[in-house]
Amino acid sequence: MAQAAYRIAKNTLPEFSHQFSPKKFTQAQLFVCLVLKIFFKTDYRGIVELLKDTPDLCTTFHLQNIPHFTTLQKASKRLLTSSLAEKLLESSVRVIQKNKKIHLAAVDSTGFETRHISKYFVRRKRVKQLEIYENTYYRRWPKLGISCDCSNHMVLSAITVRGPSADVNQFERIVTPAAQKYDIDRILADAGYDSESNHRFARDHHNIESIIPAKIGRPMLVAKPFKGKYRELMRTEFDKETYGQRWQAETVMSMIKRNQGESLRSKTYWAQKREMMLKVLTHNIGIILLLKELFYRAGTTQ
Repeated sequence: MAQAAYRIAKNTLPEFSHQFSPKKFTQAQLFVCLVLKIFFKTDYRGIVELLKDTPDLCTTFHLQNIPHFTTLQKASKRLLTSSLAEKLLESSVRVIQKNKKIHLAAVDSTGFETRHISKYFVRRKRVKQLEIYENTYYRRWPKLGISCDCSNHMVLSAITVRGPSADVNQFERIVTPAAQKYDIDRILADAGYDSESNHRFARDHHNIESIIPAKIGRPMLVAKPFKGKYRELMRTEFDKETYGQRWQAETVMSMIKRNQGESLRSKTYWAQKREMMLKVLTHNIGIILLLKELFYRAGTTQ
């Protein structure tokens, strides 16, 4: 994981952030430390102590001195800005996807927990004899929206917002970065993204065949036609077989939460956005390692 993250960051980021920087650590080395923090599910202090105990791990990305935890915290503000994060995300995809052709992509969104509390305590028993439970409700939570390649589960683009928020208004923000960088044939999304404007944006602006079930406002079984051309097309000629692959996006969300945790350690809004983007980058690096391991095993078996 450290070697893959170091290779991607070294090919994407400049060596130092400024010509007058202390030059104790390269930006690629600091990025690897941030990825390892997510990989080991720890905080800034925890990854510093872990690096102190594993000198062999530090040698994989040429780290001679262990950075202070505040150095990593400041590096996350600098390295995980939207522009740099998009470049790192694109570099991770290019490792697997040599050309820009994406046959099938999918869009989905999910929310993250803002605190490390067991669900048993969130829904805790108040009176055991009467079986009365006390439920805790959240007014706001961090929300991640992604588009992914259905063939390999690589995240193509990602946005970070605050929930609750409607998915239909976020379709263009999610698809635009991916559509500008890759040649996507078809894109799948659930009924939460259903609108005529989203179909027009994908089909007319980017020449992408959008498959979204037309369930907003009226069931698909109603004989009366929809007002929009593309929504009426979804009602009459909906491709159920292709739409069945939309669960690949849910698989990506499940992989991120299972491997890296469904809760965030950051407290502020902007820090939570950076942590979610770092989870996405760590996920892509993990997919790179998984696919390379499968290719290696297939080659040795043959």
